[in-house]
Amino acid sequence: MTNAPAIGIDLGTTNSCVAVWQNNRVEIIVNDQGNRITPSCVAFTEDGRFVGDGAKNQIDKNPTNTLFAIKRLIGRRFSDTSVQNDIKHWPFKVVVGTHDRPKIVVNYRDAEKEFYAEEISSMVLVKMKEIAETYLGCTINNTVITVPAYFNDSQRQATKNAGSIAGLNVMRIIDEPTAAAIAYGFDKIIEETEGKQVLIFDLGGGTCDVSLLSIRNNNFVVRATAGDTHLGGEDFDDRLVDHCIQEFKKKYNKDITGNARSLRRLKTECERAKRTLSFSVRETIEVSYLYDGIDFSTRISRARFEELNIDLFTKCMELVGKCLSDAKIDKEMVDVVVLVGGSTRIPKVQQLLQDFFQGKELFKGINPDEAVASGAAIQAVNLNGQSNNEVQNLVLVDVTPLSLGIGGGTGGCRMEIVVPRNTPIPTKKQYVLTTIVDNQTSVKIPIYEGERAETKDNNMLGMFVLDGINRAPKGIPRIDVYFDINADGILNVSAQDRLSGHKNEIVISKHNGDLTPEEIQKMVEEAACYKAEDEDHKVRVSLEDFADKVKAMAKDPGLSAPEKKSMEEAADNAISWLDRNHHANIEDIHKWQRELEITIRRLMKLKRGGIPYDHVLFMSLGVE
Repeated sequence: MTNAPAIGIDLGTTNSCVAVWQNNRVEIIVNDQGNRITPSCVAFTEDGRFVGDGAKNQIDKNPTNTLFAIKRLIGRRFSDTSVQNDIKHWPFKVVVGTHDRPKIVVNYRDAEKEFYAEEISSMVLVKMKEIAETYLGCTINNTVITVPAYFNDSQRQATKNAGSIAGLNVMRIIDEPTAAAIAYGFDKIIEETEGKQVLIFDLGGGTCDVSLLSIRNNNFVVRATAGDTHLGGEDFDDRLVDHCIQEFKKKYNKDITGNARSLRRLKTECERAKRTLSFSVRETIEVSYLYDGIDFSTRISRARFEELNIDLFTKCMELVGKCLSDAKIDKEMVDVVVLVGGSTRIPKVQQLLQDFFQGKELFKGINPDEAVASGAAIQAVNLNGQSNNEVQNLVLVDVTPLSLGIGGGTGGCRMEIVVPRNTPIPTKKQYVLTTIVDNQTSVKIPIYEGERAETKDNNMLGMFVLDGINRAPKGIPRIDVYFDINADGILNVSAQDRLSGHKNEIVISKHNGDLTPEEIQKMVEEAACYKAEDEDHKVRVSLEDFADKVKAMAKDPGLSAPEKKSMEEAADNAISWLDRNHHANIEDIHKWQRELEITIRRLMKLKRGGIPYDHVLFMSLGVE
């Protein structure tokens, strides 16, 4: 606990916002320009470095040394397709650094400087820290920083590192839609939201997140989340810029794509036109001396702007459907739809969202630019130990954005899911492993996250080895593996051999890892695209695994020779059939597994220690 208050920071792609809880309410802190939001922009000039409004105000004159939308680089790899696409639209230079990490290059005081995204983000965080300190009149150390719900482990860790570089103690990284839900709940004085299903639709400058929460007894429980870390206002701007580039080329037969200053000036006008089209049906994009002394002017209608971006708007609605599907509820069960993020002001987005929910009124009662920072401030004061009873009673239950599991099993290549995606945390799950060769005394236990059937398609988070297993035929030892995730998202995986008692463990922070946003999004999208392929693989491996376990159990000395022979023959027949029928359909595979199960059930009549032996067997085989 500290005498200084803790603050909440929304570190946005386009703008950032800082808030504090005081006088029993959230206060949005204005910056030195009197604005409640601050551009997430950093500029390097001959006169020095500027952050926020000062940086944005000179961007057209100094495009190659003014950095913006850096949130789109943080925690990513230079080789990512998304990064390469973004670079095409940026006037500043981005090069590859160590470990394929992108570095931003600027000219500053007659020298070339290189920065990682964390460093630039830390400069924005320092600005937000200074804004808060000026307003509150004290040194600020503790903060809660928000991130998109679908930020991966690398991006979360990079954001936390940026906070550390800025001299902040990041008490918690929380998801932006969850923070917005907290702000909504307190704005509506909790009682009005009691027992409601609240969908947060968060469309900002760089990302789109959808989360469904249940609010009851001051508990905010995330039921499901879906999102895209590369879908937002920046993309809508780029579509408009590309349209104007083609218009200019068509009119004057000149290509401006190689001129950084022209592109930056054009983008500034396109951003302005986009905002204007939210309340006007037509706007003029006009840039004097855009290129080669040529003035550029074009009229853009709201309908044309919507046509340019309709596929992106539709993708936003697909995320809403995915979130509800994961939560296993119908759209009619959603009580409130809350809009968060500046891009939700776009009329077409609101129309599509309202049509999706069959005419339901959208909640616009909280400022979409400030809601996330407000929720972060409420969580910050709660964690800092200075809240009143109302805030102290707040309970936040988040979920895992991707499935967690182990690789190997008896098949060696499949992903064994232990914690399914969208599982509420904290949680503890158990999985039982065994050996895959006779007399095996150690096992490797790799930890993965992802949605694909095979480990090669998922991301490895870490691996540890359990030694000291008693020698036995393969399939006989029982190794208990526990996944324990606490409220901070810290994953502890432990394993213990039942017979020898030997154990080992590994701790994996939720914020560790080196995934890119493309990889995480690709995991989910490919899981849908290749669903049929994955299901075929799972069923095939299930029969093969079952047959292998039967063969392992046939070595048990408690069985008679005829019983052993019958079990081995039944298992061998199933495996031989699989080898001969690589393209067998799911129904046939299910049929063979059922026949194998019936054969084994008929054979198992022995008892061991008063416990029906077939019950023990079938528990180990996963039949019962």
